[in-house]
Amino acid sequence: MSLTESIRTHVSENRSTMVTDLVFALAWVTAISLLFDVVQGPQWAYYLCLASGIVAHYGFFASVEAVREQQ
Repeated sequence: MSLTESIRTHVSENRSTMVTDLVFALAWVTAISLLFDVVQGPQWAYYLCLASGIVAHYGFFASVEAVREQQ
């Protein structure tokens, strides 16, 4: 299997997850950018909030998975 075929297979198997991750990332960056446009916080805090999106992503989707398992 060539590299191109391998990538194509991976993307086709994980398409919905990749789209969900992209939407979450876009929403997070948009919300943080809008917040810092309003409050005019320091640059280091802006980058820290952007980086905290990684933790927020895993926390959010872990809680969604926990709810699905309870149902």
